[in-house]
Amino acid sequence: MATETPVRTLIAPAEMTRRTGRYLYRFVLAATLTGFTAAFVFPLYWMVTGALKSSAELADPNPGLIPGTWHPESYTGAWSSVGLGQYFLNTFLLAAGAWLFQLTVDVAAAYALSKLRPALGNVVLGMMLATLMLPVSALLVPTYLTVTDVPLVHLNLINTPWAIWLPACANAFNIFILKRFFDQIPAELLDSARIDGAGTLRVLVSVVLPLSRPVLAVVSIFAVVGVWKDFLWPMLVLPDPARQPITVALNRLSTDMPANQLLAGMVMASVPLLVLFLIFQRSVVAGLTAGSVKG
Repeated sequence: MATETPVRTLIAPAEMTRRTGRYLYRFVLAATLTGFTAAFVFPLYWMVTGALKSSAELADPNPGLIPGTWHPESYTGAWSSVGLGQYFLNTFLLAAGAWLFQLTVDVAAAYALSKLRPALGNVVLGMMLATLMLPVSALLVPTYLTVTDVPLVHLNLINTPWAIWLPACANAFNIFILKRFFDQIPAELLDSARIDGAGTLRVLVSVVLPLSRPVLAVVSIFAVVGVWKDFLWPMLVLPDPARQPITVALNRLSTDMPANQLLAGMVMASVPLLVLFLIFQRSVVAGLTAGSVKG
């Protein structure tokens, strides 16, 4: 009879049967969870409570964890005094357009590499993944030169949303995630659709995409978050203040805004992303861990 391979754990199973071992395990687990939670949550807490403090209290070399005097009006002041509503609208339009174009291009590329199997497809995928090894700063200059003079059509995309949308389409990471998911879809399903008369595009729309909702949710969140929180690239290609997103606008206005209103603006800029993640966190986990299609 085959013997089972023993499972190696941080704490031996024999120790878990003892009271001391159980207490030690719970203490280590609680300390680890508390430490990681504090590391991620404390900056958010500091930003939210800092916006409720006065500017003088923020300038104190030894600020307290709790505001000495509460100033909730800093949120309304930040919204009305610098016109954050327009910058939020700019950010939403940039994120929505980038999501639409990125999803269209990345799904088509992943579907072609996974199911259509073009010649040299693995070479193309390898070259795409190789771009992930390059730092973002190394790609700034060639990408900027491209949007200032688009090859073949010779258009200057500076101060237009296309300068954000088109570079966002070339996302090798999202293509890789989509391709891995498409690889798990049984070929029999696609063959059945083709026997019924469905063409390549119909198979993608009617069979592949309905099965790919979890990974499409993941890619959508990545696309929106990537554009919403980006700062350097929008600052380079959108010098017109009227077209800038919230991240660039807050940096430009930081010299003229009180410190508490600046923090309030940062909080408001962060809220949509936090809400988006809390709503779709299950879809993110499901999309990243999906490895098969259940029939």
